[in-house]
Amino acid sequence: MPAPRSASSAFRVAIVGGGPAGLMAAETLAAGGVQVDVFDAMPSVGRKFLLAGKGGLNITHSEAFEAFAGRYGSRRAQIEPMLQAFGPDALRAWVEGLGVSTFVGSSGRVFPAEMKAAPLLRAWLARLRAAGVRFHPRHRWTGWGADGRLQFNTPTGPLQHTADATLLALGGGSWARLGSDGAWVAVLAAAGLDVAPLQPANCGFVVASPRGGPAGGWSEHLASRFAGQPLKSITLQLAGDPAPPRAGEAMLSADGIEGSLVYALSAAIRERIACDGRATVLVDLAPGRSLERVQAEVAHPRGARSLASHLQSRVGIAGLKMALLRECLSAEALADPARLAAAIKALPVVLIAPRPIDEAISTAGGLRFEALDTHLMVRSQPGLFCAGEMLDWEAPTGGYLLTACFASGRWAAQGMQTWLEGQGPNNTY
Repeated sequence: MPAPRSASSAFRVAIVGGGPAGLMAAETLAAGGVQVDVFDAMPSVGRKFLLAGKGGLNITHSEAFEAFAGRYGSRRAQIEPMLQAFGPDALRAWVEGLGVSTFVGSSGRVFPAEMKAAPLLRAWLARLRAAGVRFHPRHRWTGWGADGRLQFNTPTGPLQHTADATLLALGGGSWARLGSDGAWVAVLAAAGLDVAPLQPANCGFVVASPRGGPAGGWSEHLASRFAGQPLKSITLQLAGDPAPPRAGEAMLSADGIEGSLVYALSAAIRERIACDGRATVLVDLAPGRSLERVQAEVAHPRGARSLASHLQSRVGIAGLKMALLRECLSAEALADPARLAAAIKALPVVLIAPRPIDEAISTAGGLRFEALDTHLMVRSQPGLFCAGEMLDWEAPTGGYLLTACFASGRWAAQGMQTWLEGQGPNNTY
């Protein structure tokens, strides 16, 4: 919905959303001589980026490109060309070009040397301002006017803005307090655009009560003693999924499980719950031991020792792992060495619902790629481009989310510049 441009004026572009995708688009366009105005609803840009880096900013991942591209699941075909143009290696080089060195952690994840987002964001914003990018905080986008101009609510009242092209980089629907509240969904849907409902991604899940109660959640005993504690050195697998178990750690929440290992499977778990009403994950509490070895150790005579002491000395099961066995197994199963050994190697935990979107790290759903051309321009609204998490894709934590946001912002900006330069009575895009 861009307004007509005077042939003698420089191109003017509006970017709505000051997260990684929007800022990368701003940098790309400014480098091409475009006048860029960045609007954001929050008092300052990059709020979610800063909080995401509070515990250590995971910029990207060092794994081989084929494996990296595979992390985008059903949307790999749409995301991969962007990654080929600006992937993990290019992103690291860009970060270091801002004067921020990076390193690869033991997990293969890539971090800035200081582990913080603030120094990177400060250097980036200084470079953007030097390039002429103008920032407009506390401007909440509400849609378009009848004349096609962008509409904003500001502290001083409504404002209209005219641009030759617009990039929306409005984020998903998680962490609403940082501005990523998904309010744009209703605006785009009202404009006739195809938006898949937002759903929590990289999220925790509520467990069905192992004791058969009507509501989900652990027993009060387990939750009060172990909520917030890590469940280390385990593997997790979605029951019935041919994919091999994933190794890592999870965390017990007050009513279920969360953590990086759960986030890696969150899309598959969420889809199974949507289809069947529940999803069963299998937890291997002793992944370094075969079932046969665990069976032999459990069946070994324990004499006067308690079951907890026996399992700790023979299988290394203690603390939260032992409590989880007691929570999920009946007294009869605990007393049966064969059933107990089987549970240690594949403890079934039934999940019934994801945690709410605002608790999720990211969201799935958003503007469908089918509504966009290959340059991320809305097919039905020439001059309107979209990028970042507001598009219909998802990826696990580990640097994949940020990398695709950066890459899509750059990709959309390049497409926008090509479109702008191709406008005119005898030019086509």
